[in-house]
Amino acid sequence: MSMKDREEGFERKFAFDEELRFKATARRNKLLGLWAAEKLGKSGEDAEAYAKTVVIADFEEAGDEDVFRKIRKDLDSANVSVSDEEIRKTMLDLLAKAVEAVQNS
Repeated sequence: MSMKDREEGFERKFAFDEELRFKATARRNKLLGLWAAEKLGKSGEDAEAYAKTVVIADFEEAGDEDVFRKIRKDLDSANVSVSDEEIRKTMLDLLAKAVEAVQNS
């Protein structure tokens, strides 16, 4: 195997890993949106529509803080008592589920 072949292999693996990360994060954000929607008393189409706004919020900046801030703000605006720790724990738990689901699809 030549150095060029190895380099191309690493590039493909990196691109694949990035695609998996993107898909898992988007799936986590949708699940997080559905979780928050339930806390906000939304269901059905309203919950799905809200979950989409959470997915879109992730495109504001790199990392998870934009999503966290949206959830925090929306829960606070509705006077729903959920701690920062619970939101962050839910984000981690749902990311683990999302990664597993993406890897198994």
